[in-house]
Amino acid sequence: MMKRYTMKLIGMLMLLLSLSACKNGEATTVNQLPKEVKIGIIRVPNDKQVAISTQKFDQYFKDKGIETEFLFFDSGVAANQALVSGSIDFAEMGYTNGVVALAKKLPVELIWLHDVIGENEALVVPENSKVQSVADLKGKKIAVPFSSTSHFSLLKALEEAGIREEVSLLDMETADIVAAWERNDLDAAYTWEPTLSHLKDQGRVLLTSRDLAEKGYMTSNIDLVHKDFAKKYPELVVDYLSALTDGQNVYFEEPAKAVAQVSKDLNLTEEETLKQMNMSQWLRPEELISNDYLGTNAKPGHFHQVFLDTAEFLVEQKSIDQIPSEQEVNEFINSEYIEKLIERK
Repeated sequence: MMKRYTMKLIGMLMLLLSLSACKNGEATTVNQLPKEVKIGIIRVPNDKQVAISTQKFDQYFKDKGIETEFLFFDSGVAANQALVSGSIDFAEMGYTNGVVALAKKLPVELIWLHDVIGENEALVVPENSKVQSVADLKGKKIAVPFSSTSHFSLLKALEEAGIREEVSLLDMETADIVAAWERNDLDAAYTWEPTLSHLKDQGRVLLTSRDLAEKGYMTSNIDLVHKDFAKKYPELVVDYLSALTDGQNVYFEEPAKAVAQVSKDLNLTEEETLKQMNMSQWLRPEELISNDYLGTNAKPGHFHQVFLDTAEFLVEQKSIDQIPSEQEVNEFINSEYIEKLIERK
């Protein structure tokens, strides 16, 4: 009798543990959570950096016993390589490298759009240059990180000016652009902050990505998640987006606090930080799933077409071999986590 009672008690305990481990088939127990989450960053004053600087990630990860490690990547190319190797779980990058990730069938999906790029990416020439317009760059040497948002914007600007095939483009990382700029080896460069500010100290801006966005060439910074991580920890992906949203809220509701914290972490003056923050358009979750941007999984938005258009550009540049299908784009851009975030909030 005692044995039967003991077995029944054990069975009930196992059932309770099983129920606590599952919520709609997605949540996991504390013992099953990862010990660490590795996050790729680009160190710019956006929603992600505000979330980092104001410890918003701690509320969703550290409180669950999960450590967060933030790893800087100078380009989306390097971030994609880290995702392929499985050495990071999330990565921030210009969306053009997201298109590359899709075309090369990397095990990732797009879950967030940080901002629409504005004056924080621009085409710059030396202060003493005789170049006064994009058309004047005919026959000149221009540096830009290939397959980046800046590369896409630069080619559209050259195309608009009718000189796309009449310039020498140099594929350079941002640090190399700075070194070449200081040696006076370049006629122009298209790059992003904080490198951009360094070039502007001894240069002039010819046009910005905001100028090009107004002509229909929108560029943006995105966030990707490794599919294995998302499949195993879907609620942690929503937690991740919650931290980003909390970072946005600090910026919108307590801008002085956001600027002060981010300036300290990025070693920028508060004036520089605020200026860079104001250079791009930050998007709330509700805006992200509108038709103008990501849309929903059921009804894709305008950004899906931007992805397809950019894929054509990357095929021309031989950065990818073929244009992904519309279905592949729709599957790659996964708005499910943003929708769950909005439901949770």
